[in-house]
Amino acid sequence: MDTVQIFKDTLYFLAILNPASKLLFLSSYNPPLTGRQNFELSWKSSLTACLILVAFTFIGTILLADVFRIQMYALRVSGGLILFFTGWQAVRNGKFTNDGLAKGMDLTEVSIIPLAAPLITGPGTITIAITMASEHGSFHSLAVVVIACLVNFLLMTATPLINRALVALHVVGPLIRITGLIVATVAIQMMLTGLSEWFASALPR
Repeated sequence: MDTVQIFKDTLYFLAILNPASKLLFLSSYNPPLTGRQNFELSWKSSLTACLILVAFTFIGTILLADVFRIQMYALRVSGGLILFFTGWQAVRNGKFTNDGLAKGMDLTEVSIIPLAAPLITGPGTITIAITMASEHGSFHSLAVVVIACLVNFLLMTATPLINRALVALHVVGPLIRITGLIVATVAIQMMLTGLSEWFASALPR
């Protein structure tokens, strides 16, 4: 496997994964999480999300092509569209999720929905995992997914410390909007790539 390419794809995958949104989700939880609760949510959601993404890495292409008869360019466009609105919401409203989305829910429920899915494992990350597997091989995509999920987990466990620093620097709002802009830009690129692939396939040979 190409180590340099894995490093580049991991950074790209992390941009889609967007650890900042998970950090800000945990820091805004009401009532505030204890250190133990934060760790429990972090490892449960990260493990669940990683397993889902690994499954899509190995069977996603077969599932889409043979079962649902979906072409890769269609997945790029639809995944990019949904991802764009996630980034647009962050830029416009300064937040990635609706207020009170998980308040009062059991921690195990929260770790699966909405944290593992759709906040970690969303249309964007699923699309990237599948397309990477088709372009570079399943084990390349597996390495990227596992490393990215591990980094995301470590950042989630450090939420209390990171949140205090961000609040002290008064950069929470700007950070959310900058991250949202990056996510929206990546989403547009995904859609453009999908449209160009569709256009190329539609041309007479």
